[in-house]
Amino acid sequence: MNQKVDVVIIGAGAAGLMCAAEAGKRGRRVLVLDHAKKPGRKILISGGGKCNFTNYDVSANNYLCQNPHFVKSALSQYTNWDFISLVSKYGIEFEERDHGQLFCLESAKDIVKMMLSECESPNIQFRYQTDVHSIEKTEQGFSLHADTDTIECDSLVVATGGLSMPKLGATPFGYKIAEQFGLESCRRLRVWCRLRCTKKTKKTSLSSLVLQSQRKSPRMMARYSKKLCCLLTVGYLVHQYCRFLLSGSRDKTCR
Repeated sequence: MNQKVDVVIIGAGAAGLMCAAEAGKRGRRVLVLDHAKKPGRKILISGGGKCNFTNYDVSANNYLCQNPHFVKSALSQYTNWDFISLVSKYGIEFEERDHGQLFCLESAKDIVKMMLSECESPNIQFRYQTDVHSIEKTEQGFSLHADTDTIECDSLVVATGGLSMPKLGATPFGYKIAEQFGLESCRRLRVWCRLRCTKKTKKTSLSSLVLQSQRKSPRMMARYSKKLCCLLTVGYLVHQYCRFLLSGSRDKTCR
């Protein structure tokens, strides 16, 4: 089957749903493709199932980007307050936690339902459990081979996310498409590091340690909360540092 639309969006996550909603409002014929059974799977697990959907304090200084002017431009066109207004419009109750983080009071499902409601338009279609096998550039735009179909579009958006959470279907698809079209990508670094302890380690002895990378310095600043030592890192694998922190007990090991 051949199909022609204005915009094809690959990925029905947070970015893909937001893009589909905005393109639909502008009258574009939109087709959203995803290989999963349902949309927004990462949204559902974010924030422990409560979804940290934005923060009260959001500025370009909160982002690490090779082109900081891009962040300034993006935030000037759609701010965190715009999204907070959208959440409030749908009557979703939320709470503020540390550092101005905003979480749903009930469930992250509320955010997914909200985004799908924003996409309820006759010119927006969804196709799940669909694999994109190839993408070609044409004179009119792009041609995609998805399952047994050929789809042509004027604009193509690849919103497939990074490599985190492979159990939820994360793949290097987006990086491969970027490579195919000659787009450079930054070197990828680990963000989350797993902490493993022996059975003898008491769970009650673990609290939190947050490491934050500094934009102007490669050093990492540690902020302690109660005791050690669940670990969140930004941009670095802290295997040896974590081992040092746990060196006070032979029962504790970190890999």
